Amino acid sequence: MPTLTNLCVYCGSRAGRHPAYAEGARQLGYVLADRDIGLVYGGAHVGLMGIVADAVLERGGRAVGVIPGFMQDRELAHTGLTELHVTRTMHERKALMAELSDGFIALPGGVGTLEELFEIWTWAQIGVHSKPCGLLNVAGYYNQLSAFLDHAFAEGFVRGPHHEMLLMDEDPARLVTRLAEFEAPPQPPRPGTGPFQP
Repeated sequence: MPTLTNLCVYCGSRAGRHPAYAEGARQLGYVLADRDIGLVYGGAHVGLMGIVADAVLERGGRAVGVIPGFMQDRELAHTGLTELHVTRTMHERKALMAELSDGFIALPGGVGTLEELFEIWTWAQIGVHSKPCGLLNVAGYYNQLSAFLDHAFAEGFVRGPHHEMLLMDEDPARLVTRLAEFEAPPQPPRPGTGPFQP
């Protein structure tokens, strides 16, 4: 069972149209702070990114941002974080976020959020890590994505154990508990020697 010292949260640099998205981000931030789980995220103070970070800080929690230098001005880096890491590239940003985290949650977001989630979930599938991955399904935001993934499984493009790796819940506290209780399925042996690197 993993120890959740830090959780990485992927989410939008916009707040979205539905007020529930902001509230979901806020409640997740409160849960992390109340359980003494540090937040690792993209480092901005705008959109859901800023809301979840501010909620963590409001409750006295730890918020660690990771942002590439060329996006500091574009994404308006949060200046009140516990730590802010500035990387050279997006690849370095994602790698450092993964390294610092014991699990991953995606809040509602756009293409960037989905790209980050699918990359880290893919890494779990191929054995790069055994950390839990989850979707916080605020106001049904991920219902259609969930239906598509069920379809991909039914059509034979996603294996059963991999399909079950991605946890989804509409309740932030329950999702964090499920991530803490997650046990990764055993990986089939890979040809060659030495650890696999992404």
